[in-house]
Parts: sequence; C-alpha cells; structure tokens
Amino acid sequence: MKKVIVLFLMSAFSHIDKVSSQTTPELVLYPKMVGYMSFILPIVKMNRNETTVNFSNSFSIGIPVGINILYSDKFGFSYEITPTIKSERRTDKMSSLLFAPGLIFRFKKGFAFVQRLAFETSGRYGITPLITKVITGGKNVNYFISASVPLRVGNNELPSMGGNLQFGIALK
Repeated sequence: MKKVIVLFLMSAFSHIDKVSSQTTPELVLYPKMVGYMSFILPIVKMNRNETTVNFSNSFSIGIPVGINILYSDKFGFSYEITPTIKSERRTDKMSSLLFAPGLIFRFKKGFAFVQRLAFETSGRYGITPLITKVITGGKNVNYFISASVPLRVGNNELPSMGGNLQFGIALK
C-alpha cells in the first residue's frame, strides 16, 4: 500500500522546476501524469461509396479530454474521452461519445506517435493512429497539434477512414 501511495504522490508532484542554472537539465520523475483538453475537427470521412467533408452539409466538432501516464521520455499510455457535437439543418446534438485508450511513443523535439483503440457509443469501433507535435509551451502548459486517421467498422455500416486535425493544451 505504501508503494501505491508513493507512486501516486510522485506522479502528482512529478514536475520539478529547474534549479538555478540554465544549463541544469530538468529532472523528471516517472511515472508522470499529464492532463489535456482539446478540440478536434473531422475534415473528411470516406467509405467505398461516398466521401463526406465537414462543413459541407453539416458541421462536427469533438472535444477530447484525457490523461496521459508517461512511464519514460519515450513511452506512455493515454486515456481519452471525446464527445462529438454535430450541427445540421439548424439543429445540433451530441452525436456520439468516444472512449479511446492508446499507447504513446514519444520522440525528440516534441513529436509523438499515438495508437488508439476506438469505441463509439454510435456502435462503431476501430483504431485511430495519430501524429502529435508540441508547438510551444511554458512552465506549466504545452500547446499541441495532431493529425489523425480514424479507421472504423461496425454498426452495420461500411468500413470508413477519415482525416482529423486536433488542437489542444496539456498541463505539465
């Protein structure tokens, strides 16, 4: 039990500020938790019979919120929940809720590859590979951009592939 409490406290307070010199590297203790919030714009969705572009006859936007548990500067695990709102013919509604856990593979210069599983309340499921990049950051936050390619099947619909852009803020 003591180990669980120590790991929880370490992850909750894992951001250590730089000490006194600019040449001193930042010490990060792992595991580390990072929360984030963003918005995602589906740009295009395609299946064998049709191509649908966002903004043509309707508008959809997702609002992902998540927690990343970073185990090192190269690897982590992510839990994301995304409600999607769709506006069409002067009405809007929440069209689905997505649960998307995934593996994070981190690289230098703020790049990461994330491979997510995807489970939608609309009955669709699949995977969502994405590339993400930290654009800029400060002492306590990072701003990021991501591009994803959701692949979905299920709910008696044709398999589909899409393209999304995501913009967000992560708390360090």
